[in-house]
Amino acid sequence: MGLFSGFFKTTDKNELREKVQSGAMLLDVRTREEFQMGHIPGSVNIPLFQLPDEMKRFNREQPVVAICESGARSSQAVRFLRSNGIEAFNGGGWRSFK
Repeated sequence: MGLFSGFFKTTDKNELREKVQSGAMLLDVRTREEFQMGHIPGSVNIPLFQLPDEMKRFNREQPVVAICESGARSSQAVRFLRSNGIEAFNGGGWRSFK
């Protein structure tokens, strides 16, 4: 369990991996530079600060699992997405999600 996982309320990683395998969007909310330095294949990169401008990219019928570096930004993304009617879960840090 990571340093922030309790505070930022990540869901069980195995359960989240199953959601992604079943069609949930794996959303990486790190910056483009962070994403380019390493990421999970198949993940979609929309930096946290760009989420409000990118809402058209989300399907309200498709759950989202958000990841970042530590779980802090993905937690913020989940709160934002949920407030906009999208089923979202915090996957925490991308390295531990792989």
